[in-house]
Amino acid sequence: MDKSLLEQSIRNASVVDFSRSGGPGGQNVNKVSTKVTLHLSLEQIEGLTLMEKARVETLLASRINNEGCIVLASSEERSQKMNLEIAYKRMEALISGAAKIPKRRRPGKPSRASREARLEAKRRQSEKKAQRAYFSSV
Repeated sequence: MDKSLLEQSIRNASVVDFSRSGGPGGQNVNKVSTKVTLHLSLEQIEGLTLMEKARVETLLASRINNEGCIVLASSEERSQKMNLEIAYKRMEALISGAAKIPKRRRPGKPSRASREARLEAKRRQSEKKAQRAYFSSV
């Protein structure tokens, strides 16, 4: 994955919409369109291999609309510019996180103490059941 190419393609291929956001802010909310909505087509993303693109498509399937675009909105800040930067960063993190192939888990060996504790617990359980058998036969 080429991070810089991915970042450039996200910024160049995104379609940006601005709208009025809700929440606190007084008259600023009613007058200024500060909410940012990014639409990014999966075909226009560069910097990912075919396998990474397929992984992004499967993992982000719930965020992809009928046109094949990932839609992301940001309205945390009162500034349009800040919301745009937040949206770009979130889109980059979302795509790079989905494209990243997780490391395979290699199971470790149980420690000596844990093996001994397991055997001790089995021995105690065995003694308990042996006691029951003795008392039921008397």
